[in-house]
Amino acid sequence: MSHIIDAIRLSKYGESEVLSLQQIELLPPGSGEIQIRHFAIGVNYLDIYHRKGVFAAKLPLPTGLGVEGVGEVTALGPDVSGFAIGDRVAYVGGPPGGYAICRNVPAARALHVPAGLDSETVAATVFKGLTAEYLTHRCVTLKAGDTVLLHAAAGGVGSLASQWLKALGVTVIGTVSTEAKAETARAYGCDHVILYAREDFRERVSQITGGKGVKVVFDSVGADTFMGSLDCLQPRGILVSFGESSGPVEPLPISMLGAKGSLYVTRPSIAHYTADRTEYEAAAQRLFSAIETGVIKTAKPRVYALKDAPQAHADMEARRTSGSVVLLP
Repeated sequence: MSHIIDAIRLSKYGESEVLSLQQIELLPPGSGEIQIRHFAIGVNYLDIYHRKGVFAAKLPLPTGLGVEGVGEVTALGPDVSGFAIGDRVAYVGGPPGGYAICRNVPAARALHVPAGLDSETVAATVFKGLTAEYLTHRCVTLKAGDTVLLHAAAGGVGSLASQWLKALGVTVIGTVSTEAKAETARAYGCDHVILYAREDFRERVSQITGGKGVKVVFDSVGADTFMGSLDCLQPRGILVSFGESSGPVEPLPISMLGAKGSLYVTRPSIAHYTADRTEYEAAAQRLFSAIETGVIKTAKPRVYALKDAPQAHADMEARRTSGSVVLLP
């Protein structure tokens, strides 16, 4: 049976004010789907990119936003196994539409949440944590003694990745925008912190590494940092470009990578690193275990009401937030 719910909707691409709270019809879950009543909803930069329509494959309008949440299973569609009504689950991926009281999601994207983890923490962490997992454990091969550069080190992904990198014995150089965020980055394990508004991060990386450069740069900033990130790499180093918070990176001649030291560049996506159900579950188990055992410590997320999703987006884009952001329905 269908019912009417509150949801944030996007009817045109643009700035945060294009988001609006509307009432929409939620249909019963289809084959292979479960219906979830949200406890908490994660907000990510991916949602902002979708809202702005920056990807070549834009979302068809009108649409919902949000690809991460935690809630209680309230209905099961046909051909669903492994889940029961009342289960607490998290999900990452699937069609956008998480900014809502309830939603249907593919059962293949649902994960059972350990009893010891609270819903806000999981909603604030699962997308970013799975991103940090594939960045630090599967996208590149790192060992104790390696040195990396991590942009936006106090952000949601950065604060998680820095802790996992430290657990691997890696030296982490982090960049941040403010002194307050510098303190956050240090608290989460950065060995060196660069305030990029005050100093040239390329020069500081060269000083810190004795001119050798770093093995890996993790860059979620994009346009403002991409070329400088290449300059920070040691020969045969790898630039992992996993976001574009400052705007898209301009095309560059591939011969430049050879001239700068036979460098590698990759643009990974969480969709490809969680497409296989076995890998998805294993990555989630690694994340949940890291939180439960204290390898990763999570800060209380910044909380907004569902209706205030436009303000949450505006604050994230203006860098007025540190760490993770969640919506409460």
